[in-house]
Amino acid sequence: MTLVYFFDEGRGDWKALLGGKGANLAEMTRLGLPVPPGFTITTEACNAYHAARAMPAGLWDEVRAQLTRLEREAGRGFGHPDDPLLVSVRSGAKFSMPGMMDTILNLGLTDETVIGLASASGDERFAWDAYRRLVQMYGDVVAGVAKHEFEEALEDLKHARGVSSDAELGARDLMALTGTFKNIYRERAGHDFPQDPWTQLQGAVRAVFDSWNNRRAVTYRRLNGIPDDLGTAVNVQAMVFGNLGEDSGTGVGFTRDPNTGEPVPFGEFLMNAQGEDVVAGIRTPEPLDRLARLMPDVHRQLLVMTTLLEKEMRDLQDFEFTVERGRLFMLQTRAGKRSARASVRVAVDLAQERLITPGEAVCRVDPAVLDQLLHPRLDPDHGQPVLARGLPASPGAATGVAVFSSDEAARRGEHEAVILVTPETSPEDIHGLAAARGILTARGGMTSHAAVVARGMGKPAVVGAESLRMERGAARLTVEGVEVREGDLLTIDGTSGCVYAGAVRTLPATVDACLDELLGWTDKFRRGGVRANADTPEDARRAREFGAQGIGLCRTEHMFFGEDRLPHVRTMILTQDADEERGALEHLLEAQRSDFRDILLAMDGLPVTIRLLDPPLHEFLPSLEVLTARVAAAEARGDEGDEAQADRALLARVKAMHEVNPMMGLRGIRLGLTRPAITRMQVRAIAEATAELEREGRTPRPEIMIPLVGTATELALARAQVEAVLDEVRALGGAKLDIPIGTMIEVPRACVEAGEIARHADFFSFGTNDLTQLTFGYSRDDAQGKFIPHYLQAGILKDDPFATLDVDGVGALVRLAVAQARSVKPDLKFGVCGEHGGDPRSVRFFHEVGLDYVSCSPFRVPVARLASAQATIGEVTHSTK
Repeated sequence: MTLVYFFDEGRGDWKALLGGKGANLAEMTRLGLPVPPGFTITTEACNAYHAARAMPAGLWDEVRAQLTRLEREAGRGFGHPDDPLLVSVRSGAKFSMPGMMDTILNLGLTDETVIGLASASGDERFAWDAYRRLVQMYGDVVAGVAKHEFEEALEDLKHARGVSSDAELGARDLMALTGTFKNIYRERAGHDFPQDPWTQLQGAVRAVFDSWNNRRAVTYRRLNGIPDDLGTAVNVQAMVFGNLGEDSGTGVGFTRDPNTGEPVPFGEFLMNAQGEDVVAGIRTPEPLDRLARLMPDVHRQLLVMTTLLEKEMRDLQDFEFTVERGRLFMLQTRAGKRSARASVRVAVDLAQERLITPGEAVCRVDPAVLDQLLHPRLDPDHGQPVLARGLPASPGAATGVAVFSSDEAARRGEHEAVILVTPETSPEDIHGLAAARGILTARGGMTSHAAVVARGMGKPAVVGAESLRMERGAARLTVEGVEVREGDLLTIDGTSGCVYAGAVRTLPATVDACLDELLGWTDKFRRGGVRANADTPEDARRAREFGAQGIGLCRTEHMFFGEDRLPHVRTMILTQDADEERGALEHLLEAQRSDFRDILLAMDGLPVTIRLLDPPLHEFLPSLEVLTARVAAAEARGDEGDEAQADRALLARVKAMHEVNPMMGLRGIRLGLTRPAITRMQVRAIAEATAELEREGRTPRPEIMIPLVGTATELALARAQVEAVLDEVRALGGAKLDIPIGTMIEVPRACVEAGEIARHADFFSFGTNDLTQLTFGYSRDDAQGKFIPHYLQAGILKDDPFATLDVDGVGALVRLAVAQARSVKPDLKFGVCGEHGGDPRSVRFFHEVGLDYVSCSPFRVPVARLASAQATIGEVTHSTK
């Protein structure tokens, strides 16, 4: 097995073996771009290392052989005292993980070779600058010396010299700083900084392999669904230097704007700087178009090369470059992280430019990112003054309480919206970035760590807000005399770069032309239907605007909570007087008829699945605790008045209705069978609203769904109740009332008995929220707040089962139910109405099982449309292979 490949020996489609970075370096070399030579140690070597806890046999022999070739191509010797070859050592997994694993630059410098570098370059300052950077990076990555110890020594030196920038320090300053860094290294690591370049290289390769399992990399993989067993490759590349003076520099760019998707180059650079300086946020870089004025030839070359890269890679590219004494080098390229809006626009534009097909465009957009486009935005007329301005690094708006550390963001973010406010971020902040609603930094540019990670996570971010004054470790910031303390509300607008004190009014999201075009393509590809869960005419209209093909779940209990309805609901539940019950039901009949008419009208011509009443009854009843206290207080006063007597009677009735576990008590079909008048009222309201619309020439398409069925007998009895009412209304008005009657499958027993239950049903709709609760034995509200986060962290669960369907358990029940029901009724219609219907991975499973449609909240309808199309395209692609 070959474990090491020189760049010209690899291929662009070897990402699993060479990592994305190594494969792209091979492709760039093949295209003839000016790539510094180097070699890639494979992901297989990394996995072998972790499996055996030792380097695989023969690895170092291969590395030595490739290093000899690299020396020959670079014309310098690794460790040569007069003209040393220096290398960078970078990680690179199959999937891009910006900043999550470690990089070491200038490797090969020692007390001896730094003198040779100074002589060969003619720049003593440059040589010592490179050496002090190596000691810091190597100390951090290999020896585990805290970065801040080096940073504090650098800040102390700058303060002592009265300068604000590293570039203002002279050669003697940097020589002294290198000595300080080496002392820090010795004190913290327990040994001297290694003076053998080969020892340095071995330590660096091992450290990069180890970084695959560091906390921030593991967290990033979990957040982005990247498998843990891929491993990382290691890229060893000849160094080129952007810190050789004002004719040198380094930069990061994108072939298109990663915020908007606009087809214009976008990026930043720093003159007289090295590698990580641009993205570290330590200095604020300059926009890429300024390079056209400073180095026009370099800028022209860069645009030609990046245009070629985008055409070859057929995607927006994120590239890094270095200019060494006027000569351009391309260091890497990869598919660029982009905002949700840019993701859609780039996919659509590339298809219209014929670089990819519409089907490829549909598959290029992660369905989860559409969520970010369909959330509210700031009202442009909100009128609140701007507190501070920064760079609009990642679009969208967010409001939350200010927190000033990643640990605090992770702690408070579990139960409230937080804005992470910090001078700059680094990969160690990944847990705080993941927990925050938005990110605000005082330093850094549009390609800084905070900006890139925020865009990838779909979080609003404002960076480089330089008017912010923060004391490291202090939980507050000041802006021109205004103080914001930890816990104060902040609003950031990542679209404009503005920061506001307090909360700011928002407006609902809209579907723009690019998203509309993409979603139009999804409807040409997808096989499965997409409906919405909607309980009001407003929700129904919004769902239709988002492309819903009907309503998959209309929860009637949500219609009973208004002040004009709740008293009648309580009377209906609590009364023992037949006349009182009849009066309450007549009032609710009128209200329900109006509700159903408006919803059916909003969805005219499309199916509307109406679930009969399924409340835990305690939600409608007066509080047992409050009533008990009120009666006790009246008894203590000796109050025997009418109000006190009424409270006693009410308390007795509420106690009689009290359930130890309401979620598993008198609800759903059990309520309908024990209180049939409620079912008759609801079915009559549906039937009369339908008949009225039919007479007006409309096309209402209601479907009646009976919830919480566990036995075939329950459904047979309930269906008879429903059909009897439909027959009565037909007889009165002559309406067709062709209304399917089905059931919600949400009890494990119903899945096991699905064949028998199907004999009495026209359709099944899986209620995966309750099915998940009952299969796991978890209470969702308790589990998500108490132990599921721990289970996820400990690897007991791979995903939150209430967010992504548990395929092995709950999914097995769904498969069983579909197979049994289809064996009895091959044409039975199947859907899902739990919120899993809007989760992309769950949608793929439902497609595989063969459900006819999914249903989700209105704002997730576009997500489900895209996920369904991708599932269909994937199925077709797989079947043709």
